Amino acid sequence: MKIILRIIAALTVFSITAFVLLQVPSVQDRLMTSVLAGMANTSNNLPKEDSLSAAVCGSRSPIPSLGRAETCILVKAGNDIFIVDTGAGSVNNLRSWNIPFSKINAVLLTHLHSDHISDLPILHQAAWIMQNRKDKLKVFGPEGVSLVTEGFEKAYERDYDFRSEHHGEAIASRQYAGFNTHVIDLNKPVLFDNGDLKITAFKVIHEPIEPALGYKFEYKGRSLVITGDTSYAQSVIDNSMGVDVLFHEAQANHMVAVIENFALQNGAKLRAKLMADIKTYHTTLIEAADIANKAGVKKLVFYHLTPAPSNYLTELMFVRGVDEVREDWLLVQDGTLVVLPVDSEEIMVTTM
Repeated sequence: MKIILRIIAALTVFSITAFVLLQVPSVQDRLMTSVLAGMANTSNNLPKEDSLSAAVCGSRSPIPSLGRAETCILVKAGNDIFIVDTGAGSVNNLRSWNIPFSKINAVLLTHLHSDHISDLPILHQAAWIMQNRKDKLKVFGPEGVSLVTEGFEKAYERDYDFRSEHHGEAIASRQYAGFNTHVIDLNKPVLFDNGDLKITAFKVIHEPIEPALGYKFEYKGRSLVITGDTSYAQSVIDNSMGVDVLFHEAQANHMVAVIENFALQNGAKLRAKLMADIKTYHTTLIEAADIANKAGVKKLVFYHLTPAPSNYLTELMFVRGVDEVREDWLLVQDGTLVVLPVDSEEIMVTTM
């Protein structure tokens, strides 16, 4: 009993001492310095070995889901980094993973819906300030992308001026603020080809959005495809033949129907109409599984989840029937990382 009392007394003294010390400014400063040192020395979890990899920086559609950002995928091929779409919240994920923004080669936009472009100006700031840029951030996208980047540049014009004037050219070079925008010509679909890495754009079906694009990445014998938003499309099958990984958008229409019916029963006619509309231009999980099977895809990855599941029950509902069509599939979270090492057939799945 005496030993227990002594332990309790010691713990009490320790707790009181720690509490008192934490009130001292110099102690607070030292602790903050220690935390900053730890953050500075933290490396991201992107593969160091030569590989083609994809990290999901946003996994949901515009329908909110706790802990998920809107659509975004970071693709790393060797030392080259590309960002496919930049939905709301995605840049916060990239920042928390300590991504080297200065090494981002370009942003590739699949189409111009807000949940695919809304973080673009925030990504620009992260890739501009203190990044020692020698050129503007490259952005590739379908017809209309110039209107988007010019609009963001106009909206942020004073911000660019203020930051450059306040911090100086070394931190925020006004010369390199803004975007270097490229409108994709599908008659010349190869966007990048250096002998090791090849990036090809292709058209998908997302009517009335025209055009909407998918992207194929090929790197030293490894390959992946990202669909963007699309209905069931033969072009996805054609461009995914034999690839290692297909990132395909996925919409659970049976869950959307529940939301639609609930809205109708409660007099929310406009919400019900919206739910009915979105069923016409997305792909269900069963359809995506069929596409992957026809293309001979090694691993199917569901992303741009609508409505994105937030717990065990909704996840169970979301993937209903998929196992009956296909065995090898993956439902992503924000931070899901797929790695394809070169000179290998391995498909590694981990997290950021």
